[in-house]
Amino acid sequence: MSQSQYITTLERQINSLNQRIDQKIMSGQKYLDEARKHRMLLRKIQSQRVEQRKSIISRMFPLFA
Repeated sequence: MSQSQYITTLERQINSLNQRIDQKIMSGQKYLDEARKHRMLLRKIQSQRVEQRKSIISRMFPLFA
Protein backbone atom coordinates (compact mmCIF):
# COMPACT_ATOMS: atom_id res chain seq x y z
CA MET A 1 0.00 0.00 0.00
CA SER A 2 1.42 3.35 -0.98
CA GLN A 3 1.53 6.33 1.37
CA SER A 4 -1.24 8.13 -0.47
CA GLN A 5 -3.49 5.06 -0.27
CA TYR A 6 -2.71 4.73 3.42
CA ILE A 7 -3.61 8.38 4.05
CA THR A 8 -6.85 7.94 2.07
CA THR A 9 -7.74 4.91 4.18
CA LEU A 10 -7.05 6.84 7.38
CA GLU A 11 -9.20 9.74 6.16
CA ARG A 12 -12.08 7.34 5.45
CA GLN A 13 -11.77 5.92 8.94
CA ILE A 14 -11.84 9.43 10.39
CA ASN A 15 -14.96 10.28 8.40
CA SER A 16 -16.82 7.19 9.62
CA LEU A 17 -15.62 7.87 13.16
CA ASN A 18 -16.87 11.45 12.90
CA GLN A 19 -20.29 10.17 11.93
CA ARG A 20 -20.33 7.83 14.94
CA ILE A 21 -19.26 10.67 17.23
CA ASP A 22 -21.98 12.92 15.82
CA GLN A 23 -24.61 10.23 16.41
CA LYS A 24 -23.46 9.77 19.99
CA ILE A 25 -23.51 13.52 20.62
CA MET A 26 -27.04 13.75 19.23
CA SER A 27 -28.24 10.89 21.43
CA GLY A 28 -26.42 12.20 24.51
CA GLN A 29 -24.00 9.28 24.85
CA LYS A 30 -20.35 9.46 25.84
CA TYR A 31 -17.84 9.31 23.00
CA LEU A 32 -14.49 9.25 24.83
CA ASP A 33 -13.18 6.10 23.10
CA GLU A 34 -14.07 7.44 19.67
CA ALA A 35 -12.39 10.76 20.46
CA ARG A 36 -9.18 8.93 21.38
CA LYS A 37 -9.24 6.95 18.14
CA HIS A 38 -9.91 10.17 16.23
CA ARG A 39 -6.85 11.87 17.75
CA MET A 40 -4.70 8.82 17.06
CA LEU A 41 -5.76 8.73 13.41
CA LEU A 42 -5.11 12.45 13.01
CA ARG A 43 -1.60 11.98 14.41
CA LYS A 44 -0.95 9.14 11.98
CA ILE A 45 -2.07 11.27 9.04
CA GLN A 46 0.04 14.18 10.19
CA SER A 47 3.15 12.03 10.58
CA GLN A 48 2.63 10.46 7.16
CA ARG A 49 2.32 13.88 5.53
CA VAL A 50 5.48 15.06 7.25
CA GLU A 51 7.30 11.98 5.95
CA GLN A 52 5.99 12.68 2.44
CA ARG A 53 7.32 16.23 2.57
CA LYS A 54 10.70 15.04 3.84
CA SER A 55 10.98 12.46 1.08
CA ILE A 56 10.05 15.02 -1.59
CA ILE A 57 12.62 17.48 -0.26
CA SER A 58 15.30 14.80 -0.02
CA ARG A 59 14.66 13.79 -3.65
CA MET A 60 14.83 17.39 -4.84
CA PHE A 61 17.82 18.37 -2.74
CA PRO A 62 19.80 15.23 -1.88
CA LEU A 63 22.68 17.22 -0.39
CA PHE A 64 20.46 18.76 2.30
CA ALA A 65 18.76 15.56 3.44
